[in-house]
Amino acid sequence: MSKIWEKSIGYNLLRAFADPNTRASYNKAKVKGELPKDGAVIIAPNHTSTLMDAMIVLRTRKEPTVFGARADIFKKPAIAKFLRYIRIVPMARIRDGAQSVLKNIETFAEVDEVLAHGVPFCIFPEGRHRPMHSLLPIGKGVARIAFASAAKRQTYVVPTGIENGSFFRYRWPNTVTFGEPIDVNAFLKAHEGCTENETYHAFRQELGERIKSLITYIPDDENYQAAWDAVKPAWKPRRALAALLSPLFLLAALLCLPMWVAAEVLCKRAKDHAWNNTIRFVIRLFVTPLMLLFWLLVMPGWWKLLVGGLFLFSYSFFYDWLNLVLSPETGAE
Repeated sequence: MSKIWEKSIGYNLLRAFADPNTRASYNKAKVKGELPKDGAVIIAPNHTSTLMDAMIVLRTRKEPTVFGARADIFKKPAIAKFLRYIRIVPMARIRDGAQSVLKNIETFAEVDEVLAHGVPFCIFPEGRHRPMHSLLPIGKGVARIAFASAAKRQTYVVPTGIENGSFFRYRWPNTVTFGEPIDVNAFLKAHEGCTENETYHAFRQELGERIKSLITYIPDDENYQAAWDAVKPAWKPRRALAALLSPLFLLAALLCLPMWVAAEVLCKRAKDHAWNNTIRFVIRLFVTPLMLLFWLLVMPGWWKLLVGGLFLFSYSFFYDWLNLVLSPETGAE
């Protein structure tokens, strides 16, 4: 079995197809800051938008990045094999049971090997996603990996902020901000007189505060909604522009009809609507080639180029038009 950090032609081809589709899932996508050029690098972002958080971090750099994900999604062998192929390893939580947690020993060893070969590892330190402008407590996993790596090499943990214009609607802006790296070796040296629990606690607090400084952070208490209402960007429907563009909207809706119908039906059925944009992205990723082939086969002559070209923009335009009339906070129902 090949090592997860090794280069793969198949993986590179998949990236060449997936990255543009990830970018096309946002009307604007910005990247601020950069990762350290030397040492082992652990990327630690907040987690609000299921798979899309990983995809948007992945596209910030051309080289491979290995990711950690909840161990429970690896239960089916076929899915586990695919996840490994796309550079994702299972990270068990205490709630997954003692037997699953014991498997973290193997995972942590593999992650350390990844870091030793200069490949960044991305872990969402909250342990689960939550579509809120807040932050859950930082888990111990990121500290365990970072401390073990620092015992062997120079290691950095990069606090990372992911800001989404909407948690539930497609094609809103996104910004990934890489913050000032935490020099783990220097951190451990500065805490040599502390107990293990004190060191872990201090590191988790430090990382949490740094991530908060990179996002719109609002404490998760009874005043959360009022605080968010006070700072959220103003939004008004642009009905005049929507009316002007409605003929193009109808054309776009027709060209990608099976895609948006399937996506919206699945979104409506989703129990957790934080998956909405992941569903729309997956539909885009896998159905676009089939729909393009369909239009190229059924259209005659030069119409193939015209209709095929228009189709490639239709899915994005469909959702851009909807965003003229639908608030970024709709879609959670």
